[in-house]
Amino acid sequence: MRTNTDAVKPPRRIQMENCVAVTVDAGIDEVWNVVRDVTRVGEWSHECVGAAWLGDATSAVPGARFRGRNRAGIIRWGRVCEILSAEPHELVWRTVPTVLYPDSSEWRITLDEVDDGTRISQRFRVLRAPKVLGVIYAMLIPTHRDRTAALMDDLRRLGTMGKS
Repeated sequence: MRTNTDAVKPPRRIQMENCVAVTVDAGIDEVWNVVRDVTRVGEWSHECVGAAWLGDATSAVPGARFRGRNRAGIIRWGRVCEILSAEPHELVWRTVPTVLYPDSSEWRITLDEVDDGTRISQRFRVLRAPKVLGVIYAMLIPTHRDRTAALMDDLRRLGTMGKS
């Protein structure tokens, strides 16, 4: 039984899925133009510092790949990602598993027009991750234990970029 004096322990593993949303004072098409250009993610993400298209890819279409570069504190890493869907107002991609990074996550950003602007929703879910990696990643990058606040801040920054 938990008492008021018991400390709440932080999770020991990374968050396996989350969905956050904010409403911003920006037009849906303006926000969409920023979202679908993955090379701009470094301008609004708390963790991804940049991305570049791979091969002949130049835009978000199914099958196109890009490399994202990330930073959390002193830890830096890059991931190859693949666009799964790029319908108007919804972009879906996944991280491609490799020998070094055998995990894979799916990310989805959805835009909905609302009376006072645009509702931006972002969802991620881990598709594949060896259990031991969840613990190791949580130790190396404690912010991945709960990403809610950081992701909401990202969406607010994204919304300010989409203002006309």
